[in-house]
Amino acid sequence: MDIRNFIDNAILKPFFTEKEVENFVKESERLGMYAVCVNPFHVKLAKACSKGKIKICSVVGFPFGLSKTPIKVKEAVCAVEDGAEELDIVINISAFKSGNLNYVERELKEIFRETPKVVHKVIIETAYLTEKEKDEAVRICIDTGADFVKTSTGFAPKGATLEDIKFLKKAGKGKIKVKASGGIKDLKTALAMIEAGADRIGTSSGIEIVKEFLGSYIFLK
Repeated sequence: MDIRNFIDNAILKPFFTEKEVENFVKESERLGMYAVCVNPFHVKLAKACSKGKIKICSVVGFPFGLSKTPIKVKEAVCAVEDGAEELDIVINISAFKSGNLNYVERELKEIFRETPKVVHKVIIETAYLTEKEKDEAVRICIDTGADFVKTSTGFAPKGATLEDIKFLKKAGKGKIKVKASGGIKDLKTALAMIEAGADRIGTSSGIEIVKEFLGSYIFLK
């Protein structure tokens, strides 16, 4: 198994220049990664500078999920119009933890309805959730038709853990894929996440991980 097929290489910090984003996209594509994840402002740039061999992913409601639904819908639609093939959408964590689950479900359904042809990954920010809440979040992701449940934005106190990946995989019961994200900075950690059940790896260290992978000749069986 080639780890490059798992990696969404992310460049989401606010201080990167357009030239740095362009170089990041080109290098991610050259190394054969599955996708590159950028902020909405950079989607059109990423699409233009790639050769079509890497998926372009955009974030929606990033990193807190607290924009109102019409804003998040518009952001998602604009990202797709600019060339995004995948969307990583932050749920409204405040609404969720307040018990306003109907709001969260309606918002996701509206985003999905307006962007039907792309892959939808829902960021639930596991660092802020109890096990019961994680289980409920997975149910909502499945019921609304998400393709993936994703652990983290990378902006919370902690990112993905092996325990969370195993928990989300079990809670999903084969009905949804799992993306591990947040704090994955080396090959050993990435491989452990995949072993635990992750179907995709979100990281800002994809270039370093892939170079380590290619240099070590480690392949999962």
